[in-house]
Amino acid sequence: MTHDHSASRRRFLASAGALAAGAATSPALAQGATPNPPATGKLPFLIGRSGDTLIPRGKMPRVVICGGGWGGVTAAKYLRQLAPHLEVVLLERNPVFFSCPMSNKWLVDVVDTQFLTHDYLGVSEKYGYRFVQTEILEIERDRKQVVTAAGSLHYDYLILSPGIRYNYEAWFANDRRMAEATRARFPAAYIPSAEHFRLKRALQDFKGGHLVMSLPPPPHRCPPSPYERACLIASMFRNKKIPGRITILDHKDGVRPIGPGFKSAFEELYKDIISYVPNARVEELDPFRKHIRTEAGDFDFDHAILMAPHQAGDLAWKAGVVTPPGQGKPGAGWADVDPLFLHHRQDKDVFVIGDAVGFVSEQFAFYPKAGHVANRHARIVAYYIAEREAGREPAYRLPDNLCFMMVDSSPQLGISVQFDYKVNDKGVIEQTQIDYNERKPETVIQDFNWARSSYEDMFA
Repeated sequence: MTHDHSASRRRFLASAGALAAGAATSPALAQGATPNPPATGKLPFLIGRSGDTLIPRGKMPRVVICGGGWGGVTAAKYLRQLAPHLEVVLLERNPVFFSCPMSNKWLVDVVDTQFLTHDYLGVSEKYGYRFVQTEILEIERDRKQVVTAAGSLHYDYLILSPGIRYNYEAWFANDRRMAEATRARFPAAYIPSAEHFRLKRALQDFKGGHLVMSLPPPPHRCPPSPYERACLIASMFRNKKIPGRITILDHKDGVRPIGPGFKSAFEELYKDIISYVPNARVEELDPFRKHIRTEAGDFDFDHAILMAPHQAGDLAWKAGVVTPPGQGKPGAGWADVDPLFLHHRQDKDVFVIGDAVGFVSEQFAFYPKAGHVANRHARIVAYYIAEREAGREPAYRLPDNLCFMMVDSSPQLGISVQFDYKVNDKGVIEQTQIDYNERKPETVIQDFNWARSSYEDMFA
C-alpha cells in the first residue's frame, strides 16, 4: 500500500489556510478569544454570586454582624443568649479567628499559634447563629442590605465590627505601588493574620543590623502594643545574641500610656538595643531604598516595622458611617456614633463596635482601640438590641478596659494599665486611667488569665 505524501501535504495546507482565514475575519478570535467557549450552566446551590440572595428573609427580625473579630464574635453569642428569637448572621472573610491581643508574644515564641486561633464553626453551631465565610462587597443602608461575594441579605439591625485599616494615603497619597511594597516588605502586623506570619518569618531570619519601628499616631489599635513589641524583640535579640538595634520613631512627644514603666524598661533592660525618638512624625518613606525621613531626622534601616496611621476599617467606609476628613469635626476617619448608645448618629439600626468607634468624649476623645473594649462594646450592643426587641428603652452602659504588656520574656515580667468610665453631671463620659509601672511576674500571670477568660467568653 502506498501513501500519497503530496496529497496529504496539500490537505494540511488547505486546512491551515482555512483556519488562518477564519481567524482573520473573526474579531473575537483576532483578539485572542477561545472559539466556542463552554456554556457555564447552573452552578451548585452553595456556590453563590453577589447578585444572588444569600439568605432569604425569615419570619424573625435579623441581625447581621459584619466582621468576626473580638467584637463581632462576642456580639453574635450574646445576642443569641439575650434575644434567642432573633436570627443572627455573622459575616467574616477569614476562616479562622486570629487574635491580635497576645500576638506580640507569639512573634517571639512565648505562645504558639494555637493560643491565638479559634474556630468559628463550633461556636456558631453551639449558640445557634449562622456563620458565613465570605467577602463583604457593599453595605446598602438605604435598602438595609449587605452584599457579599456569595449573595446579598437583608437586615433589621446591623452591627459593624470592621476593625482598622492602614491610612497609607497619609504617606503615599494615590501611589498604590509604594503602599503595596511597604505592606509586603515591612508589614505592621496590626491586622490579622497574614502580616503576622510575614513579620515573624522576617524576625526569625534577622541576623543583625538596624530595625526601625515607626509608630502610628494616636488613636491606634493597641494591643498589640508597639512598645511591648519593641521590648520583646529586644529581649529576643539579647537572648539569641543577635547584634541588632531598634529605633522607635514615635509621633508623640513621649511614651504613653504606662510611660514610666516602658521608659524604665528601655533604659534598664535594653539601653544598648533600643533608642527612643519622640516627635518623629513621618514626612517621607521609601520602602525600596529602606529610608525614612521624619521631623526628628532621617533614618536608614536594614529591616522595619512600618505602622501607618490607623482609621476605621474598610466596611465602615462602605457603610457611609465614617466622619470624613477635612470638615473640622472631631473623629475624622472614624465612625460617627452616639457616644452612649453606639449607634450611628443618623441611623439607630446600625451599631458600630470596637476599634472603628469614633469620638466619644471631650475629655479623652476615643476609647482605647483594644480587644477588651470591643468585647465589652459587643455585650453592650447585644443588650441594647435585646431591650429594643422587648419593647423597652435601654439604659446606657459603658465599657471598661484592661491592657497587659510583657516587657521581658526571660524572666517574664509585665506592666499594665486599667481604664474605667463614668458619665459626669454634664453628660460627658469621663475616663480614669491607672498605670501599673512596676515590672512584675505576677502581671504576666494576670495577662494570661485575662486572655484565657476572654477567649472562653467568646468561644466556649
